[in-house]
Amino acid sequence: MDIVPILLIIILALIFVLPFISKTVEHNLEFFLFGAGLLATIAVGALSKEFIFVILENKFMYFITAAVFIAGFVFKYTRDYLKILIDKVMMSRLPIELFIFLIIVILGLVSSIITAIVSALVLVEIINLTHFKRKDKINIVIIACFSIGLGAALTPIGEPLTTIVVSRLGEGFFYFINTFGLLIISGVFALGILGAVYTAKYCKYIKARTYKEAQPDIEMEEFGEEELEEVERFHEILLRTFKIFIFIIALELLGEGFKPLINTYVIILDSRLLYWGNMVSSILDNATLASAEISVKMSPKQIESILMGLLISGGMLIPGNIPNIISASKLKIKSNEWARVGLPIGLSLMAIYYVIIFVF
Repeated sequence: MDIVPILLIIILALIFVLPFISKTVEHNLEFFLFGAGLLATIAVGALSKEFIFVILENKFMYFITAAVFIAGFVFKYTRDYLKILIDKVMMSRLPIELFIFLIIVILGLVSSIITAIVSALVLVEIINLTHFKRKDKINIVIIACFSIGLGAALTPIGEPLTTIVVSRLGEGFFYFINTFGLLIISGVFALGILGAVYTAKYCKYIKARTYKEAQPDIEMEEFGEEELEEVERFHEILLRTFKIFIFIIALELLGEGFKPLINTYVIILDSRLLYWGNMVSSILDNATLASAEISVKMSPKQIESILMGLLISGGMLIPGNIPNIISASKLKIKSNEWARVGLPIGLSLMAIYYVIIFVF
């Protein structure tokens, strides 16, 4: 009996479970995933000097790391100006729910041009400087990350998945817009509406510090004012950048380690099962999964089901997308906090898109 599939399933189960039950793992998620990826590649015999060089030659890895590092310094020295700008917008006549709707939709759509990474960096800085309670910040950011994950797929620039798929299928720059544009853009707008409805129904927001002076009986902590963190120190920016770098390597290791499992048990499935089976992208790199699954021999329906399953489920858990890990790192979002919001949204979107793709 081949023990390798059993070992991979055990590693996969640990990746799903440990971040929720161990604070040590949760606080060091990037290093845990790196270790899990290392074990997976060793188990399948994929760890070699050649493979290590392949990882190190990944230009996208250095681009992401540099973007996170540079953005950290840019926002460090422009934070006060950005906060004044946000406060002015909030103190204007622009309804707060409309502001959130615009943030979610605009960042979702432009992520296909400025990349999902840059969109996520802008998102967390804007939301972090608002006066929402911490819980509300987290919920809005998770909704926005779903939007960014979807919107980035409109062009090959937005994220690695689209680059790989376009190359694999021999298609042009506008392939995703022409083929999946309606599905993706409607999803981005639906998430914007969800964020606006949530904001209008549940969020409490204080538009200015003078609000407390006008109503001294209201405790500032009710509005999360204590959640506004101090400007990051240099070593904090370096640490977050290093963690992102480790996380990207971890995704490479996990993708290579689980490739035999995917090739043996996943790609042979019916398109409907592939759609739901690709929820594994909530913890594995969706670009790697797409690379393993997509083939020119597939029908348009199969390709559609695979890609939409990958794009949607990537927002369910922190490891699912790089925007997720950037946001979680910046706002110190715990795995169970993300799952509590991400799983219901992701499953709801999966069910809705399933009906659209396979019923209608």
